[in-house]
Amino acid sequence: MKLIRRPKGMNDILPETIEKWYYLEDQFRKICTEYAYSEIRTPILEYTNLFVRGIGETTDVVQKEMFNIEQKTVDGNKRDEILTLKPEGTAAVIRAYLENSLYSNSQPTKLFYNTPCFRYEKPQKGRLREFHQFGVEVLSSKSPYTDAEVIALVYDFFVRVGVSEHIRLNINSIGTFESRKEYQEQLKNYFFPHYESLCADCKERFEKNPMRLLDCKVESCKKIAVNAPLITDFLDTESKAHFEELKEYLSIMNIPFTVDPYIVRGLDYYVNTAFEFTTDKLGSQATVCGGGRYDGLVEQLGGNPTPGIGFGLGIERLILLMDAVNVDFPKHNPLQLFIVALGRDAKGKAARIISSLRQSGISAELDHIDRSIKAQMKYADKMNARYTAIIGESELLENKILLKNMSTSEQNEMKLSDFIETFRQIIEDGAVGGE
Repeated sequence: MKLIRRPKGMNDILPETIEKWYYLEDQFRKICTEYAYSEIRTPILEYTNLFVRGIGETTDVVQKEMFNIEQKTVDGNKRDEILTLKPEGTAAVIRAYLENSLYSNSQPTKLFYNTPCFRYEKPQKGRLREFHQFGVEVLSSKSPYTDAEVIALVYDFFVRVGVSEHIRLNINSIGTFESRKEYQEQLKNYFFPHYESLCADCKERFEKNPMRLLDCKVESCKKIAVNAPLITDFLDTESKAHFEELKEYLSIMNIPFTVDPYIVRGLDYYVNTAFEFTTDKLGSQATVCGGGRYDGLVEQLGGNPTPGIGFGLGIERLILLMDAVNVDFPKHNPLQLFIVALGRDAKGKAARIISSLRQSGISAELDHIDRSIKAQMKYADKMNARYTAIIGESELLENKILLKNMSTSEQNEMKLSDFIETFRQIIEDGAVGGE
C-alpha cells in the first residue's frame, strides 16, 4: 500500500530537531517578559475578510497566497462566510484587541505571540506553506521610542541566540498615507515608460499600489527600479521628525542600522517606520524578520484610531541561519536514570521506583520490549542516560542495586530499599563519586 506523505511545503518537526524550537521559544518568551510584553494566542482560522481588510486587497498574500476554507452548515450546505488559515499574525491580534476590549486596560498594550502561519506559494529552502512566527505588537503608542524598543527587542534576541554578527538591520520611513500620494504619482511617472518591460504582477501593482513596484524580486524589475524616486525625498515634516528621532534612539541603544529607502514592506497597513533584519547566509531568502508601524490598521478593522507597531520573525529561517553559521544549541538535559531490570519481579520493582521518581520531577525510564542486559545498557547509552541502575533476581534477594555513572563509569552498590531517597539526594546534590 502506498505511503501517505505530508502536504507539499509543510514539514514535520522531529524529536532530534524539537529541542532547537524549545530553546528559541524559551529565549523569545524570556526576552519578551523582560521587556514587559504579555503573551496572546489567536485562532489558526479567522474570517477571510479580516485579512482582506487588514492586509490589503492588492497584496500578493490576499490575491494569491491565502488558504481559504468554505464553511458548511450541519446539513452540509455552504455558508456565505469563508474562513482562512492565518497567513500572518498582526491582523488576528488586532481583531482580538478590539473584540476583547483590551483598549480599556492601561495603555500601551504590549503583546507577543508564537504562531503557525499558512501561505500558498512555491516551496523552497526558507519558504514554506506552513511556517511559524514569533511576533510582537504594541498598540496605543505613536512614540518613536516605541519603534526603537520593538527593534531593540529583536536585536537583543539575535544577540542572545548568537546570530547578531550575521544579521543586518535596515530601516526606512514610508511616510503617512497622505504624504505618499505625491510620491506614488511620481513613481507611476517614472515606471510608465518601462511599463511593457514589467512583470505581470508589477503591471497590476502599477495602478493599485505603485510602491509595491519597489518590492518586486524579479531581476528585470529590480533593474528598472534602481533609479526610481525615493520615498525619503517626499516625507512630510512630521514623518521626517519621527524618523530622525527613531535613528537617535537606535544610536543611543548602540544598535547598528542602515537606511534603505527601498524597503516598503509587503502589506498595505504600514506607515512611517519600516524595518527588516536580513542576512547574506540564506541565499535569496534573506529576510529573517520584518516589521513596521501600522497606525491606520485598528481603524481599518473597525476600531477607533489607534497607533501600532510590530514585527514577524520566521522561526524556520532563524534555525536555518543558526545552523548555517554553526551556532551551538544548548544540550537538552539527558535522561537522569535508566533502570536495567531482569525478570518480571525486578521489572515490577523498577516500575515502582520509576513511578516514584517521576512524581518527584526526576526523568526515569526502563526497557519496554524485553531486551537482554547488554542491549538494555546499549539502549541506555543511546538515550544519553546520566545514570543506569541494574536490578536482577539476586539484587532483589540481597536488597541491593548497582548504580552506574555513565559519564565516569563509576559504580556504587547501595540498598535497594533506600534507593529512591538516595537517588533523589544524588540528583539534588548534583554529584556522586566526585562528579
